[in-house]
Amino acid sequence: MSACVPTRTPDSPQTERVHPPHSPPPAPRRRFHVAGADVSAAIAVFLIALPLSLGIALATGAPLQAGLVAAAVGGLLAGRFGGSPLQVSGPAAGLTVVTADLIHRYGWRTTCAITVLAGLAQLGLGCLRVARSALAVSPAIVHGMLAGIGVTIAVAQLHIVLGGSPQSSVLENLSSLPAQLLDLDPAAVAVSVLTLALLMLWPRLPGRLGGLLRKVPAALVAVTGATATAVFAGLAQPRVELPSWSSHALAGLPEGPVLGLVAAVLTITLVCSVQSLLGAIAVDKLIAARPGLPALVGRSDLDRELLGQGAANLVSGALGGLPVAGVAVRSSANVHAGAVSRNSTMLHGVLVVVAALLMVQILELIPLAALAALVMAVGIQMVSLHHIRTVTRHREVPVYAITTLGVVFLGVLQGVALGVAVAVAVSMHRLARTRITHDEKEGVHHVQVRGQLTFLAVPRLSRALHHAPQGTHVVVELDGSFMDHAAYETLQDWQRTHTAQGGSVELTGRRSGAGTAPSGSGAEGDHPAASPVGAAVSAGTSDSPLTGCRCRPWTPWRNHQCDGPMGAPPHGTRATQHREGLSKEQAGEGPDGRPGTLPVEFAKSARSAATNGLAESATPPALTEPTGRTEQAGQTPHTRRVEQAGPAEPTGHARSLGATGSRPSARQLLRGISAFQRNTAPLVRGELARLAREGQQPSQLFLTCADSRLVTSMITSSGPGDLFVVRNVGNLVPPPGEESGDDSVAAAIEYAVDVLKVRSITVCGHSGCGAMQALLNAEPGDVQTPLRRWLRHGLPSLERMADAGRPRARLAGRTAADAAEQLCLTNVVEQLDHLRAHESVARSLRAGELELHGMYFHVGEAQAYLLGEDRTGEGEREVFDHVGAADLSA
Repeated sequence: MSACVPTRTPDSPQTERVHPPHSPPPAPRRRFHVAGADVSAAIAVFLIALPLSLGIALATGAPLQAGLVAAAVGGLLAGRFGGSPLQVSGPAAGLTVVTADLIHRYGWRTTCAITVLAGLAQLGLGCLRVARSALAVSPAIVHGMLAGIGVTIAVAQLHIVLGGSPQSSVLENLSSLPAQLLDLDPAAVAVSVLTLALLMLWPRLPGRLGGLLRKVPAALVAVTGATATAVFAGLAQPRVELPSWSSHALAGLPEGPVLGLVAAVLTITLVCSVQSLLGAIAVDKLIAARPGLPALVGRSDLDRELLGQGAANLVSGALGGLPVAGVAVRSSANVHAGAVSRNSTMLHGVLVVVAALLMVQILELIPLAALAALVMAVGIQMVSLHHIRTVTRHREVPVYAITTLGVVFLGVLQGVALGVAVAVAVSMHRLARTRITHDEKEGVHHVQVRGQLTFLAVPRLSRALHHAPQGTHVVVELDGSFMDHAAYETLQDWQRTHTAQGGSVELTGRRSGAGTAPSGSGAEGDHPAASPVGAAVSAGTSDSPLTGCRCRPWTPWRNHQCDGPMGAPPHGTRATQHREGLSKEQAGEGPDGRPGTLPVEFAKSARSAATNGLAESATPPALTEPTGRTEQAGQTPHTRRVEQAGPAEPTGHARSLGATGSRPSARQLLRGISAFQRNTAPLVRGELARLAREGQQPSQLFLTCADSRLVTSMITSSGPGDLFVVRNVGNLVPPPGEESGDDSVAAAIEYAVDVLKVRSITVCGHSGCGAMQALLNAEPGDVQTPLRRWLRHGLPSLERMADAGRPRARLAGRTAADAAEQLCLTNVVEQLDHLRAHESVARSLRAGELELHGMYFHVGEAQAYLLGEDRTGEGEREVFDHVGAADLSA
């Protein structure tokens, strides 16, 4: 091949650098660069890790150098090879009890060998890529395990705090505690109390000076203060002893029963892996809350993290160090201190090595009582009230409590095994538990089924169904997501028998399919053995028409149990019964029975009826068709009227939309419109006719997200003409001058304020907003689609959330559940600031003609929150107050 022929292919992904002629050669690239933010973060983490590493080594009964070895190896190896760049690894309090028990049973050198074997096991699991499987452990078990370890640590270290020595088990420590209280060491107690006082008070220093001082870690201040006091006061206290590194004990060959050693390796592997993986996920959440950082760091690679932790444990055990795991306190400090890469974690390991070699004389001044008090405080913090509230909310207290007690009194492995057994039992109980009730209301028998309908519930289901006499109307409410073959057959057989005896049956509940299997249709042999509730069970019989829609107000289309003819509702439906109780004038009919208009005194109740329950579903957009006819009573121009009780055979657009078996979404739309024309239009026709004559005069501009779960008229109990609604992705208000060709929001604001003269503007955010989640997950290299370009208007909200100098938006009584909810709340406050920058809004605000409100709607809880007023005069207005059922202040 000629030397002139290039060896790189034309489509090579590498970019060819062109060097200009007659110019000096380019400067060599720097292969290693440590950012200043990483240096400062490494120093902060080092100052926390140093005393904690010594304290954890003391609590386990290991040589104190072992804690420093684990901290250095964890920082260097796990930091370099792990999959979570900002997670800091080292000796963890969660491993204290396990390690102490192993040292007591097998000695230190065998414990180091067990750590080596656990590291090899982690390397194997990482190569098998099973890291995600480890997260299948219930959080209640993990929290219970940590709480049990925390209790064990606190009880053991309490003896050192009081001037004694801990025993080998919790029961022995508890039984010997009264005698220890009678034999206090005043010097040890004084040093411990001072340490605990500094730990608690230092983070609460007030004022600007306090804010500067709080940047120094409380653990370092507590240990330093206690050490200085003990030295200057001349207190005779046991202090840290660091023998020469030349005599440091390394790992030896494991000695002991094989089964015991295998169990020990499994325990270390389990605790280290689960704690590290959960820590990596927690670090990802912290990173997501810092704008711009996810693009630099990326999400954690859990399999790589397992490999990094395995390598660290392998080397730490071989060098005579404690087991290594990801540590939450140090990782959180690393992220909050501004770290931007894994260099901060590695540099903290380098600083630990320097301290272990050059600061021995200073470290040997630390009283053991100060380290014991520090570790005792860490143990107490492991019993987290937040975790207890979480497991209580999810009804997993038995799992948490039994795991905690098992770890405290039996050991970590036994306690976790008990927790897993209880978690499985609770899950099986929830799956198998079905609540079936029967009651009678006004001659209608209601059978309610709560839970999964399986063969275990068939006897109770059959008993409840046969409580309904022959010839009666029975409503069966199925509230579950699964029905097996036996329950399906039982329900179908009873339904067929009951209808044959002159009765009627109505099935309601969750619906996941549009198909039905009417009784006697021959379809009963085609159903699956396990079917979703209500998916294959008919709502009537083959020889009886649908008895009308009885769905609750605001029922989504997919949950309707009223598939059937789309003609007029039969006698007895909800809307018909409502109208039968009214006079012709009140029912919207003229003297001749034709549709008329509503009297003025009935307009408000009609408006409420339109939004609170007389429609089968939320009113969908109207079908429009240009015509040359002028406006008639109750009818707007350019609109083709959909008949109140449409013909049995739809025509025109209606036929194309309602074709059976095709285009189900269009069919749902036509059904919704037909339901409106049938049930709601007669009640609101007069009110809408008045609005058509007088024009719209809304009092509110309501700006909210385009999310389909937000039904503005439902959550505000408003009717036609009340709200001027603007919806977009993320409820964003672009600041003036930044619309870049999209003036729709600014135009709506100008029209609402200057033309409609609205008196109030509300910005409403909501939980689970996809736009906010997209902002958190955005990366600089993403393709700039229209959606990405639009979401740039939400970047100021991200910056506001990351600004530590501003008060954080929050809900009254609790903090945000996660970074996404925090951003949703912050976004409402930020968009209100954008609103104030618009000229028309600023002018009306100065004239006192306009009010701005912030609102947050929690979809899962169906709960609204309103942004509170500024009562402090210092801009502290970022608290969303809970709106109660009897709250009229809004």
